[in-house]
Amino acid sequence: MMELSEIQNKIYEIRGTRVMLDRDLAEMYGVETRVLKQAVRRNTERFPDDFMFELTKAESDSLRSQIVILKNEGRGQHSKYLPYAFTELGVAMLSSVLNSKIAIQINMSIMRAFVAVRQLLANPPADEVKLLQKEVKELKEYIEEVFADYNDINEDNQKSFDEIYYALSELAAKQKLKQDEQKKRRPVGFIKPKEED
Repeated sequence: MMELSEIQNKIYEIRGTRVMLDRDLAEMYGVETRVLKQAVRRNTERFPDDFMFELTKAESDSLRSQIVILKNEGRGQHSKYLPYAFTELGVAMLSSVLNSKIAIQINMSIMRAFVAVRQLLANPPADEVKLLQKEVKELKEYIEEVFADYNDINEDNQKSFDEIYYALSELAAKQKLKQDEQKKRRPVGFIKPKEED
């Protein structure tokens, strides 16, 4: 039985869909690629376009440049047939076409691999750097918020101090006026006030 990671490595994205190639599936099922293709051709009604499609020459060449599909020497060096790509649904249908115990067991493993890939794409593993960046951003926002609150308190205090200073200034001015008035009053009694020059 193949490991889940080995199967996941044979899942490709072509035309925006995750697929497995006929060659890889045939190898996993323990049959020749031509036997798998013959079984599919005999049951074409079971494989609509959303289950399976044939790659174009450009897609095949592009894929061949990314991975080694054919042997580099001897027979099979240049395939005359374009590969089939099977979606998850198409792979599930293959087990009914091939109808063997091995095909059923392999299919279950492949379905698990497709599910694992889907889950991995839906919930990617947390990247340590991204987590740290997020924490730093949250701390920065918190610090800015605290300083903003601190500045608000200082502004409120400053307003209060300004009001107190204004009130004290008024009191001091009134006190000075009162003292000036008292100096200008004539003293009561026999003392003559000094005349200012």
